[in-house]
Amino acid sequence: MFLSIIQGLFKSKLNMNELAIEAKTGNEEVMNDLLFVSIPFMKKTASFICKRPIDEHDEEFSVTILGFHEAIMNYNPEEDTSFQTFAHLIIKRRLIDFIRKEASKKEELLTLEPIGEESSEQHYLFNEKSVHTYQESQRAASRKEELSLYSGLLKQFNLSFEDLSNSSPKHADARKNAIHIAQIVAEHEEFYEYLMANKKLPIKEIESLVEVSRKTIERNRKYIIAVVLLLNSDFMYLKDYVKGEII
Repeated sequence: MFLSIIQGLFKSKLNMNELAIEAKTGNEEVMNDLLFVSIPFMKKTASFICKRPIDEHDEEFSVTILGFHEAIMNYNPEEDTSFQTFAHLIIKRRLIDFIRKEASKKEELLTLEPIGEESSEQHYLFNEKSVHTYQESQRAASRKEELSLYSGLLKQFNLSFEDLSNSSPKHADARKNAIHIAQIVAEHEEFYEYLMANKKLPIKEIESLVEVSRKTIERNRKYIIAVVLLLNSDFMYLKDYVKGEII
């Protein structure tokens, strides 16, 4: 099985789908071969999501392998989604969860030993206030940095915060439809790569998947692109502002 995969069986998405289904049934040989041969794909996906090179020595790669295995065990070909696209989405979710957990660890309360006769209660209150102040300053700095980075990302698409304010759909239903389209683009690898390479939406392809007119998609183009960029970013604080509406 391994040699057949190496010789080209793995090249087509159809065969990749079939291998995932076979591995899911409990075929350990196919599972191991699929995991091994997919290492380049997993590295590329992790590097794309983490915005830096990822290799076997990084914790993020271990998270990626677990995400890939999870994708195999949960893949359903009847949902009309290629396994590669599905695996990309699962890996992305697991890495974002990992990044958030790592960030929260850095914000845990610091413990210091009491000095001299200072009571532990006084020392605790002092530390609690100091750490809280420090955390707030760090959050403020992170928010400011995220806003700056997001602004720079928008400029690559000739967009600004003022554009978003002016182009944001006014009605809740229209905004919900625009967000739904943005989620499709963000989670569809081919659509997202097209957007990043051409700096425009693959409107024809999107139109075939949603019950929204081309005119409506074009009217909300700026807002949709901005949401896509936010969804596929690591801007945790900015995402918190819109949690419940976008994510």
